[in-house]
Parts: sequence; C-alpha cells; structure tokens
Amino acid sequence: MKKLLEVISEEMQSVFEAAGYGEAEAGSRLGRVTLSNRPDLCEYQCNGAMAGARKFKKAPIMIANEIAEKLQGSRIFSQVEAVPPGFLNLKISEEFLKEYLQDMCRAEKFGLEMPPKPRKIIIDYGGANVAKPLHVGHLRSAVIGESIKRICRYAGHEVIGDVHLGDWGLQMGLVIMGVKERSPELVYFDDSYAGEYPEEAPFTISELEEIYPASSAKSKADPEYKAQAMEATYKLQNGVRGYRALWRHIMNVSVADLRKNYGSLNVEFDLWKGESDVQELIPEMVQYMKDGGYAYISEGALVVDVKEETDTKEMPPCMILKSDGASLYNTTDLATIMERMRLYHPDQMIYLTDKRQDLYFEQVFRCARKTKLVEPETELKWIGFGTVNGKDGKPFKTRDGGVMRLETLIQDTKEEMFRKIKEGREMSDEEARTVADMVAVSALLYGDLSNQASKDYIFDLDRFTSFEGDTGPYILYTILRIKSILSKHAEQGGSLAEEDLVLQAAAGDAQKQLMMQLAGFNAMMESACEETAPHKVCAFIYDLANAFNHFYHETKILAEEDEKQKKSLIALLILTRDVLEACIDVLGFQAPDKM
Repeated sequence: MKKLLEVISEEMQSVFEAAGYGEAEAGSRLGRVTLSNRPDLCEYQCNGAMAGARKFKKAPIMIANEIAEKLQGSRIFSQVEAVPPGFLNLKISEEFLKEYLQDMCRAEKFGLEMPPKPRKIIIDYGGANVAKPLHVGHLRSAVIGESIKRICRYAGHEVIGDVHLGDWGLQMGLVIMGVKERSPELVYFDDSYAGEYPEEAPFTISELEEIYPASSAKSKADPEYKAQAMEATYKLQNGVRGYRALWRHIMNVSVADLRKNYGSLNVEFDLWKGESDVQELIPEMVQYMKDGGYAYISEGALVVDVKEETDTKEMPPCMILKSDGASLYNTTDLATIMERMRLYHPDQMIYLTDKRQDLYFEQVFRCARKTKLVEPETELKWIGFGTVNGKDGKPFKTRDGGVMRLETLIQDTKEEMFRKIKEGREMSDEEARTVADMVAVSALLYGDLSNQASKDYIFDLDRFTSFEGDTGPYILYTILRIKSILSKHAEQGGSLAEEDLVLQAAAGDAQKQLMMQLAGFNAMMESACEETAPHKVCAFIYDLANAFNHFYHETKILAEEDEKQKKSLIALLILTRDVLEACIDVLGFQAPDKM
C-alpha cells in the first residue's frame, strides 16, 4: 500500500492541477506535502503555492486560498488553512486516518510495498580474526551489519551475511609458532609423520587466546622469531600437512567461540568464509589482471592504478602483491569479490568497518571496477562506523587501560541488568537471569544502533540499562505494558480476535497522535532500508513508545464503558504492539514475557 505522505500528496496534487496549477519549474510537483515544522499550528504543510507563484504570476496567498477553498469537504483533510504569505496548513481527517490504519492491519507487513525487482545483497560485517577474542571494537560491525541484513530482508530483498574471517597470513604463522614453543613435541611438527592427526585440538580457546598476543609480542622484539613465524606461514600456505592440520584445529576452536559470542548478541551469519577460502583464486586473479593490462610492476610490487582525472587529492595505486610476491588484504578482498560474483552474482555488496578505512575501500572498489571484477551495475557500498568511547570521550577501555573483550562488556551489561531487575520485583534468580539477559541485549543493541553509524558514541552503562528515556529497556517496557493490558482484557472475557475488533476514528488528540505515528511505519522502514540506517528504526520506535505512553496516561482503556470504543482501543493496542515487535526484531532483539 502507498505511504501515507504519498496518499496525502497525491490528493493535494490533484487539487492543484484541477485548479489549473500544474508543475512548477524543473518539473517539481506543487502538491508535495511534508510533516509540519510547527506541530502547534498544524500536522502537515504544503508550500506549493509559494513554489508556483513565479510561474503562474500570482500572489502565493491567492493560490493558497484557491486550493484551500477546493479542499473544503475533502475526505483526507479535516482542516485546510491558507496563511500568509502562502502556506497551506493541514490537519488530517480522523476518519481517513482510521481507514489507513485498518488497511495496515489487514496487509502483510503492515502494507510495506515489496520491491518489483528484489536485490541480492551480500553484507560483509564480521571481520574477526581467528585465535583472537572479540573486543569492544567488534560490537558495531556485528550489530549494525546484522540490523541492516534484517531490515533489507524485511523490505523484500535477498540478503546473505558473511563473517569474512581473518584466518590466513602471518597471524596464523605466529599462532603456530606459539603452539610449537609451548609443545614442540606435538606430532604436527614432525615432518616425517605420515599417520592421521588427532581429532581433538591440543589447546583450548583460553590457551589459544594467550598464545597469539605472546607470540606477536615476541616477534616484534626478536627478528629471528619473526622469521620463523614467516616460515611457518609459508609452510601453512603451501600445504604442509601438519601445519594445515593444526590450522584446522585453530579454526574449529576459534569459530565455535566466535559463534557463541556473536550468538549472545543475536548475530547470525549465513556464510562463515574467510581469507583462506579464496587463496586458490589469487593466482588466477593476478594473471587476469596482468593479461588485461590492468596490473604493472612498481618498485617491485604489482599494482593497479586507480586514480581518476577528477581526483582532488592523491590516490595511491592499489597494491595486489608485495615485492616478495606475498598477498595483502587488498588481494584477498578483491579475490573475495571475484568469488562472490561467480557464486552469487549479487546486485550489491555492503562492507562494514571503522571509518578510518575509507581510503582503503575507495582503492579496492575502484580496482574492482577498473579490472571488471564486477558488473557496471553492481553496487559496492562501504559503511564506516565511529568508535565506542568511554565517558572520557576516548575509545572504551578496561579499568587497567586494556582493550575490553566483547564478552566482558556483554557480561557486565547482563549483571547490571540483573541487579536492576531484582530491585523491587518478586522474581526468582533463575527467572531474573533469563529476563536480564534479554533486556541487556536490548540495552546494548539499541544503545549502539540508535546512533548514526558514522558517529562515535559514549558507552554509558547506567543510561543504556535505564527503563526511562531513549533506551532499549524503555522500548521493551512499553511493549510489556501493552501486553499486560491485553492479557487483563482477555482475563476479563474480552476477545483479542481480529474479526471482533474494529478500529474507530480517534476520540482525542493523544489517540490521534499515536495513530499518526503508526501510519508512518512504511515510509520509515523503506527509508531505513534504502539508506542502510538502523538508527531511523530506533528513532521511530522511541517516538512511537512515547506516543503510546502519552495515550495510555490520557485514556481509559479497560475501564471504557462504550463497548465499540473499547474494542477499537484494543485493536489499536494490538497494532502498536505488533509494529513495535516487528521493529525490535529488525534491530536484533526481542521482548521477554515479563520484566
């Protein structure tokens, strides 16, 4: 179904045209209606009379008065007022608003229009390195990417989420050397061994997470050790059996831990691919770039020139291979693009990383286009996000100044939520834990997603876990308030069946404001998808929750004596609950049954 503003604007446009006022300059439509910037005066406004004054050589107030006169008795507007110098102030008809919401209730996805040609989208939003714990810096790519995936799916597109693990390169050599230092007797390091390797890994995730930083630190202080790690990397990449077997153990142990940590944030990937998956493609890609005349040698390295005539700043070439023939992130990212085009042929690829990588992705995308790894119509999109900062405005750290593990951040939030849930509530520890875990995820996800992705934000545990204000727990509390009213209605013998409930026109300002907020759902969700902007969903549900709570305090619901009106209010509550739950689902969290 059409968005509310589309319906209103079409009505206004038809009246302009009927009055003899067609398009203004540059094909702009005079009937475009927008939300009022003066809600104390009107709900919507139209400035078409101002825009058309020059073309039609008429004072704007004269045009506005004509339009206002023709709109008297409109089924869509209850009030149309022309005000100097030529604005049209509008109020929507309660009856029309009711009909629009009735259509939303009956339609799938509340009438959100599905795209005529759904896009196939791949989202690259993990980027974790194996053998390392996730830290607070991984929070944003995971939750923003997951929400964008869910929003685009809800809007009718086919979306594939890829974790794109960092599972190759020198870091693997460093881990292997770290294992070798601890346990040199392991069979993986015996070149003469020809038997089967053990099924069980020779380390736990906790040990693995100690091995990499220790080995990395040693390589920086000891050039000989670093050379050994590079040799181990070479052996791994060239298929030495023991090293490959050990690498598989590293992968299995790491991925199991990553699944658990991502899962605790309701983040799920469709593909668990990594840099290793495209290693066999790299020689073919390099040869293709050489044969096509795209790549050339510069100071020993193989590069592709990606600068353009319109560039106003220096654009370095994209390096494909280093002077020693080793590949880089550029190489694996380009090979991954090549693989994705072959296997999935996506219409769009979206990448999420911190915003400091803008030059890198500009180079990679330009290189992919210049070398024709993608079709001309394939969209490559990079979303650079800001940092999670502490109250001091600096990147979030532990109390001793280290980088905080994501697992610790999640656990701290759950503990704080558990404390708040237990305060003044009769609830067992077990039940309180379950509820606290769900509400804590809402606090973390909403606290992050309510900020525009490109902006830094301050992680404030007290504010994020508050049941008041612009927070996840406040949204969940509002949903549970609605559910509680509906449960009491059912307990009193009232029906919750759709066929028994019919919306009526708003009986007061608070109810109308709630209905108007609900009517904006389709426009918001379409915009959130097109702009890959989860913060728009957060802003919408915060306004919706505020509108509902104002309506709740102003309105008798269960005590309403007029049965027809009572059924209408229950229908409105059900729609509000359903819209809120659809929105929190695309943000990645759910509401518990009680709080």
